[in-house]
Amino acid sequence: MATTIPRTDQDIQRDVLDELDWEPRLRPHEVGVTVTEGVVTLTGWVDSYAKKWAAERAAHRLPRVRAVANDIEVRLPTSATRTDGDLAVAATRALEWDAFVPVGDVEVTVSNGWVTLRGEVEWEYQRRAAEQAVGRLTSVQGVSNGIVVRPRTRSSPDELRHRILSALVRTVEADAERIGIEVREGTVVLRGAVRSRLEREEAERVAWSAPGVATVDNHLTVRR
Repeated sequence: MATTIPRTDQDIQRDVLDELDWEPRLRPHEVGVTVTEGVVTLTGWVDSYAKKWAAERAAHRLPRVRAVANDIEVRLPTSATRTDGDLAVAATRALEWDAFVPVGDVEVTVSNGWVTLRGEVEWEYQRRAAEQAVGRLTSVQGVSNGIVVRPRTRSSPDELRHRILSALVRTVEADAERIGIEVREGTVVLRGAVRSRLEREEAERVAWSAPGVATVDNHLTVRR
């Protein structure tokens, strides 16, 4: 039987740096990386919120990464700055143009380049689409996503659990049997251990995709 060699923090750090170099939206050596017990801390500065988000996602893609602390600072070039009023108009238009975001259901507030979103949507993918739509805009320093998911469909806890479990078996394969699913009043709680951060995220995505889910509490851990 093959022996699995554990990844040290130095190994994970090297993998994250390689992944950041592979990310086309980032320049080489733009982001610093430290790793302690599998927790990755990103430092440095970039010229857009989209780059900060891309660096975070790159780190999360790697197995054995337990968590990511994103301390990257966004410093905008003078030529890229907009007034809060201009940015609010641009954010509102970006939401209107995004096919996944329900028109009129999301409010935008901008203060010192930081965008705050509020409102209600039916699905989690709509909530995430709203954040991504405004996060790509120039001059955005950061995004606070206060949008609440309020599903219109209601399913019984047993039906919801069965549908989520069936979907997990299709996508997460063998590790689905290691995932515990609790359902109560539209809230899904995931417990257990999976093989990678990607599988953890996939399990959460599957849970959010079930009709009638208002909240997902993801307590899955990544086996080291």
